[in-house]
Amino acid sequence: MVSSLKDPHKPPYLHLSLHTSHFHHKKQAAEFPLISNAPMASSSASAAALISSPNPRSSSFISPKSQTLSFSSSSSIAFQSKSLRSSLAIRPSAARRNSFVVRAGLPLVGNQAPDFEAEAVFDQEFIKVKLSEYIGKKYVILFFYPLDFTFVCPTEITAFSDRYAEFEKINTEILGISVDSVFSHLAWVQTDRKSGGLGDLNYPLISDVTKTISKAFNVLIDDQGIALRGLFIIDKEGVIQHSTINNLAIGRSVDETLRTLQALQFVQENPDEVCPAGWKPGEKSMKPDPKGSKEYFAAI
Repeated sequence: MVSSLKDPHKPPYLHLSLHTSHFHHKKQAAEFPLISNAPMASSSASAAALISSPNPRSSSFISPKSQTLSFSSSSSIAFQSKSLRSSLAIRPSAARRNSFVVRAGLPLVGNQAPDFEAEAVFDQEFIKVKLSEYIGKKYVILFFYPLDFTFVCPTEITAFSDRYAEFEKINTEILGISVDSVFSHLAWVQTDRKSGGLGDLNYPLISDVTKTISKAFNVLIDDQGIALRGLFIIDKEGVIQHSTINNLAIGRSVDETLRTLQALQFVQENPDEVCPAGWKPGEKSMKPDPKGSKEYFAAI
């Protein structure tokens, strides 16, 4: 509720009451963005609403298994206007008025990649792909795309295929995946590029027709039944070390994916080094301590 309050001794200010949470966390509080899975306005439908109906009896918790974040409140935020500045005051209250649930995917970076086994098309044949079979052997670039026979998707899929040798050289497999069937994948591969097809690819296209893999990686748009453009770099131990998620109309960069992979491999091979912004192989890295970092900053 926003209301105008008057005080003869103070300038006017707005009083805004919000319900915030007591998190299951050591500090009992956290600040975070709520990210919507809504596609861009040009897509055919908006993403499903992620906020459920209020439930005053709900307890406050964060559950990694359900990926549900519940919070309820009793805080108010006062915004007081001043010339060129504003103040923010948080005043706790004993009353718990409402609670609601926000359903949002938890970050996967730093965690073991969800394993899966699924059908795929490779070399115009149907094969089985199991993610865990790469553990101990190769890095994996796993990228989701919305649908076969679309427009931005073939530009990404063919770009990764054309650069496949560069990834293969640094012991990395590429896996593309969408919610289409293997029959749709096969038909698209058998279509010439000049006609909007893919032609032969150097890596498998996986079928996630049940949508279980897209859900596991938190990229599924529930009300449309398709995945956002999620990309994950998985190391040889099966741990997700990098992820990006683009909305439907925005294609990804093979150059940046390769650069990020090279930086990951460098820091894993050199655990006492870190890579500064825009680092590329052969460039100067940094020691992650106050003294060691001065050498890097003095050189730039």
